[in-house]
Amino acid sequence: QVQLVESGGGLVQTGGSLRLSCAATGRTLSNYLMGWFRQAPGKEREFVAASTWINDYTNYADSVKGRFTISRDNAKNTVYLQMNSLKPEDTAVYYCNAENRYTTTQYWGQGSQVTVSS
Repeated sequence: QVQLVESGGGLVQTGGSLRLSCAATGRTLSNYLMGWFRQAPGKEREFVAASTWINDYTNYADSVKGRFTISRDNAKNTVYLQMNSLKPEDTAVYYCNAENRYTTTQYWGQGSQVTVSS
């Protein structure tokens, strides 16, 4: 069992920055691939970025490459999503995700609203 608690998000103008945090608790977190997804109104949830706890692997959606950075603090069991050069189309509810690399069981955070005004 993994619990994910998100913080951060809010309202920002175009070109601004925000940072999301995802604090994870549970056993064997090293078995999990950590990711961020987002869901805009009327759209399906989409992948944003992913990382692991144990190496330098990262992956990004094309739409956020060069603007968003996923990072982690192993001592705090926390994953971050730094979002720079934000655009109105980045407006969405952002969800933290943990997927077990062996069983594919997934856990989700509660969601954080990010609104980018034009």
